[in-house]
Amino acid sequence: MKKSLIILLLVILTACGFKLRGQISTLPFDSLYISAPVGHPIGSDISRAINASTTTKVVSKIEDAQAMLQILNPQNERRILSLSGGGRVREFQLVFRVTIRLVDTDGVEIIPSNEIALTRILPFLDEQILAKEAEAEMLYNNMQEDAVQQIIWRLSAVKNLPIKVEAETNTN
Repeated sequence: MKKSLIILLLVILTACGFKLRGQISTLPFDSLYISAPVGHPIGSDISRAINASTTTKVVSKIEDAQAMLQILNPQNERRILSLSGGGRVREFQLVFRVTIRLVDTDGVEIIPSNEIALTRILPFLDEQILAKEAEAEMLYNNMQEDAVQQIIWRLSAVKNLPIKVEAETNTN
C-alpha cells in the first residue's frame, strides 16, 4: 500500500510539470557568448551553469554566437543596518547587484538592461571580526550563485528571438 501511494505521488508530481530548481534543459538559442568584467567570477559561473544544465553551447567568439549575454557592474555592497547604544555596528546589510542585458548578433535587445539585487543580513560582533568576514564572503558567494540561477531562468523565459529580415535583391 505504501509503495503504491509513493508511486502515485511521483506520477502526479511529474504529470504536473514539477521540476527541481535549476532543472532547465533548453534555452531559446543554440549558442551564447558571455561578456563579463575581467577578474569577476560571475561570467565563468554562468558559463559553467549553462554548460552543465542546458543544451546551449557557450562560445568564445561573438561571431559564433546566436546571442550575447552582457554582464554589467557586478558589485558587492555593505551597509550599516543598525548600531548599538554605544555607536558600534550591530548588523550589516550585504547587497550583491548585477545588471544583465541580452542582445542578438546585430545588437537588437532581446532582454533590456535589468538589475538583479540580492540582500542578506549579517549580525556583527566585534569579538568575532575574522569569523564575520568569512561569513560575509560566504554570503556574497551564495548571493552570486542565486543571481546566476536567476539569470538562467530569465534567459529560459525568452519566447521569441528577433528574426533577421534579409533584403531581397531584384535581378531585373
